[in-house]
Amino acid sequence: MTEPVTPSAAPSGPALREMRWWDIDRVLELEKDLFPEDAWSRGMFWSELAHARGPEATRRYVVAEEGERLVGYAGLAASGDLADIQTIAVARAHWGTGLGGRLLTELLHAATDFDAAEVMLECRVDNVRAQKLYERYGFEAIGFRRGYYQPGNVDALVMRLTTAPDSGSAAGENSVQGTEING
Repeated sequence: MTEPVTPSAAPSGPALREMRWWDIDRVLELEKDLFPEDAWSRGMFWSELAHARGPEATRRYVVAEEGERLVGYAGLAASGDLADIQTIAVARAHWGTGLGGRLLTELLHAATDFDAAEVMLECRVDNVRAQKLYERYGFEAIGFRRGYYQPGNVDALVMRLTTAPDSGSAAGENSVQGTEING
């Protein structure tokens, strides 16, 4: 996973590109605006980006830019045949524009590049907008993690996308198989 994201833009959307260390300050601004109670720290982003480059890369992080403004970001971690969506964030002014779907699609392509057979994620139980996005892409709820988001003590809904054995693509439009678990 050494190739950077090729900058791209939908005809009416922000450009996507690989996240780099110099993006962290702008990412933190959006992070603190969208997730004030459980925002990631600068160190968490640095740690993730440290694993995003080179032949042993296990992470893929992208940003969405509109002109000079950062309007979204997303990240994925991979280990073996499992990938985990770490974060997806879209500026409020871009909610409902399809940007979240574009970021998710980029992560699912990265999961395919990492040869992941399953993609997992946690989503706040009160974030119905995000849950609907993930369901449109084939994710199914498989369990909960009680008190996962701190300090607010908010539960997480655990969701999974399993690719069909013969598809070879986490980004495809495949049916999902889920098993109930308690986390």
